Amino acid sequence: MTLEKFLSTLTEAKKQRLADLGFTPEEFVEAYNEHEHVYTTGNPAVYCGTWFKYNCGNLDGQWIDLTTFDGDYDDFIAYCNALHCDEPDPELHFQDYEGFPEVWYDEFISEADFDNIMEYMELCDDYDSEAVDAYMSAIGASDLSNFKEAYIGEYDSENDFAEYMFDECYPECPDYLRNYIDIEAFARDLMYDYTYEGGYIFRNC
Repeated sequence: MTLEKFLSTLTEAKKQRLADLGFTPEEFVEAYNEHEHVYTTGNPAVYCGTWFKYNCGNLDGQWIDLTTFDGDYDDFIAYCNALHCDEPDPELHFQDYEGFPEVWYDEFISEADFDNIMEYMELCDDYDSEAVDAYMSAIGASDLSNFKEAYIGEYDSENDFAEYMFDECYPECPDYLRNYIDIEAFARDLMYDYTYEGGYIFRNC
């Protein structure tokens, strides 16, 4: 749905529904432009339509940038309802997504999913996004609460990490003795407490 199409069909009833949601027409125009997803950013986004429109063969909606709501789920839902104020009680339908793991995508984005997506985005800003994805793969779940505690760093292999740990633990070990150390065996022992996934090491929390 383009902004021009939205404004061209702005009846008094739609204006009243906008007002009930805390928007004047001018404020909605500003919000529309603020929340419009720009594909090149790679930000988490969803396409928001409604079930009524979808069942009528109408795909009117908008790609919405989830990062533009400052982590406020209620503001996100209020905006989505305002976008579809041509319906008295829109049943929101999130028809597509991008920029975040599928585990948090649903045809209706819950507050818990929204919060998880926000946490994912913040971690990807602070760390390599591939590291965050590798952690999710390593633990086989979508809980990111222990990521910062678990994340150790990027290594070429388990043996590479084992060599680093040996040097940290035994910095005074002379080279002639070090040549006798079985790094592969040391790495196997380390992996009881650590996990190697996608080029990254994580502590087992």
